[in-house]
Amino acid sequence: MLTVETRHATGPAEAEAMGTEALRARFLARDLFREGEIRLVYSHHDRMILGGAVPAGGKVLTLDHVAPCGTASMLDRREMAVVNIGAPGRVTAAGADHDMGPGDVLYLPIGSGAVSFSGAGRFYILSAPAHAAFPARLIRVDEAKVVDLGAPETANARTIRQFVHPEVMASCQLVVGYTRLHEGSVWNTMPAHVHDRRMEAYLYFDLAPGARVIHLMGRPEETRHLVVANEEAVISPPWSVHCGAGTGAYAFVWAMAGDNVDYRDMDMVAMEALR
Repeated sequence: MLTVETRHATGPAEAEAMGTEALRARFLARDLFREGEIRLVYSHHDRMILGGAVPAGGKVLTLDHVAPCGTASMLDRREMAVVNIGAPGRVTAAGADHDMGPGDVLYLPIGSGAVSFSGAGRFYILSAPAHAAFPARLIRVDEAKVVDLGAPETANARTIRQFVHPEVMASCQLVVGYTRLHEGSVWNTMPAHVHDRRMEAYLYFDLAPGARVIHLMGRPEETRHLVVANEEAVISPPWSVHCGAGTGAYAFVWAMAGDNVDYRDMDMVAMEALR
């Protein structure tokens, strides 16, 4: 079963007039991981698609035609990254089987055709328009570029793993990795920043059932917040900050699409400027 929801692009003035439920309806993607289903959100911010596929009971799920893409197959004009946030599973595309362990990331290029999911994995799907075909690649956890940032005294010690990234492999515009907070740290991506050249999406995962992340969004001088539970994603427009603090341990997948693939291309925001 395939479900696709469309989210239209939102400007800062419109967002600043929204109440809690309107903000959640526009920017928070919930219930992405439902057993036996593929559930997608098509965002008009840089045409990013995000979603989840959860095979169950030995069932194989196949992702091919997605109506909002306007093509026979979703990857006719797109590239894709798949992050396995669950147990071992398999992704099959273009006649090749890719056995993914927990935390592995698979890159599939434009023209890969139908994509099938099987096994016990919980597959987070990310896709953006593409203009060239780069080789498909399964990137294991130990092949990612590792960057440690922050410190315990500022409650933001964290380890970043970069997978679909210029220093690891080539892609058209997708940049994907994930960050895990160290024990006792709660803040992610602080000090905050924006990058008007590309949007970003955060999927928060590995939260305890009662834990939440308070995700800050909006223009630096007009912030808003979203209360986010496990396996919920936030669509972050190019004009918005994207950072937050959790009530307990967590990790998050970050994914970007837009004008460039330079991970360091960001405009920092001083803490004193946040409102």
